[in-house]
This record gives sequence, C-alpha cells and structure tokens, in this order.
Amino acid sequence: MKYGKLWLSFAFVIAASFLVLGYYGREIYRLAPPIPENVVANSGEVLFTGQDIRDGQNVWQSIGGQQVGSVWGHGAYVAPDWSADWLHRELVWLLDHWAMEEHGVSWEELEVGPKAAIKARLKEEIRTNSYNKENGVLEVSSDRAEAIASVGEHYTALFGDDPSKHSLREAYAIPANTVKDPERQRKMNAFFFWSSWSCATNRPGQEITYTNNWPAESL
Repeated sequence: MKYGKLWLSFAFVIAASFLVLGYYGREIYRLAPPIPENVVANSGEVLFTGQDIRDGQNVWQSIGGQQVGSVWGHGAYVAPDWSADWLHRELVWLLDHWAMEEHGVSWEELEVGPKAAIKARLKEEIRTNSYNKENGVLEVSSDRAEAIASVGEHYTALFGDDPSKHSLREAYAIPANTVKDPERQRKMNAFFFWSSWSCATNRPGQEITYTNNWPAESL
C-alpha cells in the first residue's frame, strides 16, 4: 500500500485549513469595531478616552467578567447582556427626551405620527457611524452625551449601594458595592458604552452594524 498520496492529501488539507483560518482571522481583525482615541461630544467635551474603554474592560473582568452578565451575547445570563442593556436604556432616554422637547409629553403618551418621526430620527442618530479613523475621534451629539451620562448614573447606582437599585441587584445576583471606586465605575461605563455603540453603529459603507445587527432591539 502506498502512503505517499495519503500524506500529500493530508498535507494539502492541513495547508488549506490554515489558509482559511488565516484569511478569516485577518477579516475578523480588519472588521472589528475600532476603539476610538477619544469619545467627544459635539460641544468639544471629552467623555471617554480609548484607555478608559480598555481599562473599563479590565474592571468588568475583575468583578467576574462573563460570570456577571454578558457582552455581545458572550457570558452568563443571570445578569443582563450589558451591551444590549446599555443600548436599550440609551434609546429610551433619547426617545423620552425628544418627545418631551418637541411635544411636551413622554414617549409613551405620544401619538403614532410623531412617534414615527422621532423613531426615524433615532435610527439616524444611532446607526450613523461618526467615528473618524483619521484622528481616532468618535463624536456624539449633545443629546447623546446627556443620554450616556444618564445611563452611566444608572450603572453607578447599580454597581454601588444605591438603595433604589436593591431589587435589581437581587435579580441580577450582584452584591452592593461591586465597584466601590467612582473612577473604576466611570471606566467600566466607558467600556459598556463602547460595546453598545458597536452593536448599533453601521460599518463604514454598509447597512449592518459591527455586530451584524445584534441584538434585535425593538426600538
């Protein structure tokens, strides 16, 4: 029995496998959501830096990481997926803010017609990719900057010891004062914001987000 052809076939399969892995590995890296050098409001205020985002990921990992909720669907499911949760809270804040600003009522009280117009505005706001790869700046509107601050306050209270979040902490199996240091919490907020931004923002020149339109957000 001749083994030469078998060895050649085996070598071909191995080489082809590594070529495929190499190609898709490069594509994953190339298409990964960028970490901006700075997240800046259009007023010029710097909200977060790229280092804040990286440090925030480390903070999340230090409190249990994927054992404490998930990011992009990867992790435990007792606590929420933080990228999806942040995104939803940010969207709700914007809808309520614009409904009150333009019509003097909450989003839930708004008529169908005005709701459609505000939802179209929301899609434009959230799906538009405002990251500038030339200078590494991600610019957000002043309204979105306020939404980010509001959601950040919720997370600071949740991971701190705010009594109003006690029931939510029990539901999520998160102890009070999980993150005691305000600066560490601010950085974890930066990471959660960036992970949610990646979920909602279109890739440059495409109509899908960096996470391929995950999660399926109803708003």
